[in-house]
Amino acid sequence: MSRALLRYVKHRITQHPDTDVTFEAECLAYPCDWTASGSPDGAAVDVECMSHTGRTGHASFRRVCTSFALVVRTE
Repeated sequence: MSRALLRYVKHRITQHPDTDVTFEAECLAYPCDWTASGSPDGAAVDVECMSHTGRTGHASFRRVCTSFALVVRTE
């Protein structure tokens, strides 16, 4: 006979304290392969996108925000 110990513990999820959020963007115009370099400053990535639009007329971008999570037990 096997035994199981079920433990119901509350958890919460937070941003990992040792990491920053990273913002990136890429142009969606075909066949453009332009990408904005990753940055912790979302406004800087937006400025890069607007500069790209000014140079090329491309107006559609995929913006990505990456963060790392940490799950911890609540007391």
